[in-house]
Amino acid sequence: MEIPAKSRHVKTESGKRLSRMMIQSYTDLHRRAGEGAFTVWIAIIVPAELFAGFDNVVYAVPESHAAMSAGKGVGPLQCEKAERAGYSMDLCSYARIDIGTAFDSGKDSPSFGLPKPHLLVSNTNNCSLLVKWFDVYNRAWDVPHIVLDVPFAYGPQREEDLGYIVAQLRSLIETIERMSGQRFDIEKVRAAVAHSREAGRHWKRFLACAAHRPSGITAFDSFVQMAPFLTDRGTPELAEHYRLLADETEALVASGSFPVPGERYRLLWDNIAPWHQLRNMSTRLAGMDANIIAASYTYCLGTLEGEYRLFEGETAEPMRYLARLQNFSVCPMGKELRKRAMKEAIRELGIDGAVFASNRSCKVYSVMQMDLMREISAECAIPCAMIDVDHADLRAYSEESAFLRIQALLERIDRARSGKTA
Repeated sequence: MEIPAKSRHVKTESGKRLSRMMIQSYTDLHRRAGEGAFTVWIAIIVPAELFAGFDNVVYAVPESHAAMSAGKGVGPLQCEKAERAGYSMDLCSYARIDIGTAFDSGKDSPSFGLPKPHLLVSNTNNCSLLVKWFDVYNRAWDVPHIVLDVPFAYGPQREEDLGYIVAQLRSLIETIERMSGQRFDIEKVRAAVAHSREAGRHWKRFLACAAHRPSGITAFDSFVQMAPFLTDRGTPELAEHYRLLADETEALVASGSFPVPGERYRLLWDNIAPWHQLRNMSTRLAGMDANIIAASYTYCLGTLEGEYRLFEGETAEPMRYLARLQNFSVCPMGKELRKRAMKEAIRELGIDGAVFASNRSCKVYSVMQMDLMREISAECAIPCAMIDVDHADLRAYSEESAFLRIQALLERIDRARSGKTA
């Protein structure tokens, strides 16, 4: 007998566990740094599993802290601090939030800021601004700054590029050994990589709940739940959290409990999460029987360039494994690779329409969206719309303007279903 769909209102156990996990992560970070741990600030794609190879190295992710700050409502406040110090409003809001927080000793931060680093590690495959952003701290605090140079991907990663990345990872390890006085243990990294790979399997199992009709998740669920992937990579706690998350979500689907039980429109999101709008946007969409069920920002985790499915490579050579994954995020890919992964997601999940969020703060994510949107609409035969957002600065976002375009998108989907032209 088919179980009637019912709405999911209460906070799930996975949501409660996530809150406890994030509090513990930041508490442990501050405690260990305060006790003398060697502290590294990294860009989100830097392979954090490497730090598990040392007995007393901790890492912090300024982008993740900035996203959390935006979600907690203090994004504009921290941005304004950076702007008063002379940093332009045209800079990424993540950078402005982080700079405003760092140079005000963590005041107004939900995690009391981040402990000062001994080493900065940015990269070229995530965001070109990150290098300049971390250079601010290099100059202000005289902290060494290493830049990992990862070649842009117009096709599958070449063997010579993989070797080039591995060499840089080895150099990073040698630098930390020299600066911290600690010995590196590759066996600990191998174990950390295995934990991350297991976490990735459960993550993809969680995302697969979107294939159900109605979807078992919203993309906003995945935005929130991606947080420990950035702060706790390589840990058994990460793998266990995602196992429990996937188990719980599958059980909710089996019981007939869905975030949007009256789902009529299944949408895909392209760009970084609008952190200051997670609750407002998801609630308003649900009131329209619309659900953004997937996002390129989260389905790319643990994948290769241009792929939708998880990379299941061997972990016997952890350095090569980590180097191979250095183009998993959307930003280091050419348009054809981005399109290939998106088309697979659209087919796999039965997407009715796509929302391309042109992001004021992330030029590298947004630069090719107009062409990508045009081609996705034509090749997948689905309506698409572009809205203007800023992922962390509420001042650069108009809710009404965005929803006028989303409403028009839903009307186009209705017309397409009825056989009428837009």
